[in-house]
Amino acid sequence: MAAPVGQRYLRWLREVAPWRSSLHHREHTALSHFPQPLRKLPLRAFSKSARQVHTAPARTLFRLRPLPFLVLTGGGGYAGYRQYEKYRERELEKLGLEIPPKLAGHWEVALYKSVPTRLLSRAWGRLNQVELPHWLRRPVYSLYIWTFGVNMKEAAVEDLHHYRNLSEFFRRKLKPQARPVCGVHSVISPSDGKILNFGQVKNSEVEQVKGVTYSLESFLGPRASVEDLPFPPAASCSSFRSQLVTREGNELYHCVIYLAPGDYHCFHSPTDWTVSHRRHFPGSLMSVNPGMARWIKELFCHNERVVLTGDWKHGFFSLTAVGATNVGSIRIYFDRDLHTNSPRYSKGSYNDFSFVTQANREGIPMRKGEHLGEFNLGSTIVLIFEAPKDFDFKLKAGQKIRFGEALGSL
Repeated sequence: MAAPVGQRYLRWLREVAPWRSSLHHREHTALSHFPQPLRKLPLRAFSKSARQVHTAPARTLFRLRPLPFLVLTGGGGYAGYRQYEKYRERELEKLGLEIPPKLAGHWEVALYKSVPTRLLSRAWGRLNQVELPHWLRRPVYSLYIWTFGVNMKEAAVEDLHHYRNLSEFFRRKLKPQARPVCGVHSVISPSDGKILNFGQVKNSEVEQVKGVTYSLESFLGPRASVEDLPFPPAASCSSFRSQLVTREGNELYHCVIYLAPGDYHCFHSPTDWTVSHRRHFPGSLMSVNPGMARWIKELFCHNERVVLTGDWKHGFFSLTAVGATNVGSIRIYFDRDLHTNSPRYSKGSYNDFSFVTQANREGIPMRKGEHLGEFNLGSTIVLIFEAPKDFDFKLKAGQKIRFGEALGSL
């Protein structure tokens, strides 16, 4: 006779309950060895035979976030492609082959301009002002010297411990005999650097490098009123280039000098001239190295710059200091009102300042070789000036030049 249901149930509890209790104890012990975050994962249970197995869904252990993944892979792939293109161009240049410039598209320029380079440059400027401990100065400056090939034997102070911060090191002065000023030629190089381009200005377009141009009017801005000019234009003409030429028979010339991070960072007066006007363009702070100059059309018109205009013995003369990434600080020694890379100025505008006043009807006279200003790091100097047709440049594109050496003469 079958045992009553109650007795069979009690017998099942005595046989099975100890095994289930042991199983739960083992599960609890195993889970206690997992890290805390994994123990909080939602668990999913399913039954197999008489055993209960707990698992965590695989998607909760590893979640692939598509947007960061695409940004990282796409950005890395694009950067790799650009580096390959630069390597290919360098190899072709070694073979003496001329490479047509491949310009950036509008979306590429817009993407680059969206990077907060002004904010990053201000942060870099503040970092440069931090005083370094005495024991740290030599290793930090030695690394910079080794990276960029700085010649400290030309510095007025060769002792690296003398420079309290990076800013002082960047703006170091040279020994007086390190840069003799050429007295024979009428125009000298205002700085150390590399010649990117030079020649006559044609059709109101200037070459930043061979084959890549920018608008003269966009770069200098609208011409000042005729009443403020030391010389009126030679003739009334709609061409902006013709508005700058003040004497019959003269031509307009330009020269672009790129300052690398390892170059001497101060710039000087390239000739005897008088500065009558300053125009400051707040703008982007994109890199201005030769590779970028070949890639972005009107690069110098996008970037922050300070345009000094005036006159020399042959008519119009201008010197423009162009800012770049980490070079938001452009200083003109005689202009205390100039504040570059300031958040109070918005991109796309410009502000003017005249050095011609009731007390000073001529402006600021500058002698050839006289200290004019400085950058916080490497950047670019652009000279645009008027001269007779027989003006001759003593240069080659791509050559290295030092402050005081000849640019050209009549």
